Amino acid sequence: MRTKLTLWPGVGLVVSNMVGAGVFLGTGFMAQRLGPGLVLLAWVVGALLALAGARAYAEVATLVPRSGGEYRYLSELLHPALGYLAGWASLLVGFSAPVAADALAAGAFFAAIGGALDRRLVGVVLVAAITALHAAGLRLSGRVQGAFSAIAVALLVAVAVAGLALGQHAWPRWQPPVALSTGETLRAFAESLFFVAFAYSGWNAASYATEEFETPARTVPRAMLTGVAIVAVLYLALNWVFVANLTPGRAAVVFAYASRRVTLGHLVAVDLFGPAGARVMSAVVLLLLASAVSSMTFAGPRVFAAMAKDGFLPRALRGAEGRPPVGALLLQGGLAVAIAFTDRLQELLSNIGAVLTLFSALTALSLFRVRFARPDLPRPRPVSLLAAALYAALAGWMLYFGFSRPLRELGSAAAHPERLWSNLVVWLLVVAAAGLAAYGISARAARARARG
Repeated sequence: MRTKLTLWPGVGLVVSNMVGAGVFLGTGFMAQRLGPGLVLLAWVVGALLALAGARAYAEVATLVPRSGGEYRYLSELLHPALGYLAGWASLLVGFSAPVAADALAAGAFFAAIGGALDRRLVGVVLVAAITALHAAGLRLSGRVQGAFSAIAVALLVAVAVAGLALGQHAWPRWQPPVALSTGETLRAFAESLFFVAFAYSGWNAASYATEEFETPARTVPRAMLTGVAIVAVLYLALNWVFVANLTPGRAAVVFAYASRRVTLGHLVAVDLFGPAGARVMSAVVLLLLASAVSSMTFAGPRVFAAMAKDGFLPRALRGAEGRPPVGALLLQGGLAVAIAFTDRLQELLSNIGAVLTLFSALTALSLFRVRFARPDLPRPRPVSLLAAALYAALAGWMLYFGFSRPLRELGSAAAHPERLWSNLVVWLLVVAAAGLAAYGISARAARARARG
């Protein structure tokens, strides 16, 4: 019998995809413009956004019980060209670039606890080792992922419990350094949700490997919803610890994260346990980053494999039934290593991260097309349609504020032409044009093969 994933490995995949350094950074950025109440509200809204998205995806997964995530869903429910674009966005922006970023960060935290190796070398070794483990077989891959997930949850619980037990309990009285008008506060709150959404990203991880689960129409939805609920509780507990124990001035240390690798968790650990707490916290973050690399290494190649099955990528990336897609794993690992050694490319790829929110919102909205224009499919349940509408509305509100600033900045491109090529809108247009052109070429090649 072929090995299949069950519920709790699926929950572990979702949890470890979501958990990373983001939860230890976002509140530090937000506290510079928002008070403690609004910071905590942003994390609550983020939890609602992820839960609504997971509920909508749960319905989509029952309609299209196949691997590939947004690539598969948009291809079958809206249009293949949209699915193709979503596939490329997922594999580059959603997986390869974040794997590279987390691997490099893990290398830096390895140095912080006394390691003497270069962070790039540590990152490359980490990517290579985890890729090899996931390529060895689905049973071992599932066990590795389960172990990383258990470690990630245990570490977050330990940090949260220590902070709640030993830290401050009174409502914080600090205020952000700069007073904002009502309109400015609304914009700051909307923009802060991008930090929160980044920390919650990965809630749809199980959808990328749907066909590798037992009874996927039942297991994948439960894995996504259970995983999001677990992470939401942990995130809210952690961020209460941060706002109750840190001021905006101290929390501003996150702006030096790229060079110093200090998080809000480090500050709280030092307060509670002294200088040794910082080294312990570095080890915690290192393990969380390794867990995130593992989960993305498991999920991402399933997009490659799904595209290869449809003829949009070489057949070698498809993989055998019941086995990990080894070719796709090696390709994603190679891309991650290349990005890790190309800082400029990594920066440019990160500029189009908002497109992932756009494609997930389109996936949620596809339920309405099924409801009103696809009589060949079962009607989505009302609760799923409500969740899809809520997710799309919140995502649209975020994207409006996220895109409006780059659009205004385009006006200064004449005076500062170097800004043009790092502008979010320009890169989205370039990527969309290149992706649609590649789709046209791939679609023609697939039709020619079918006729031949």
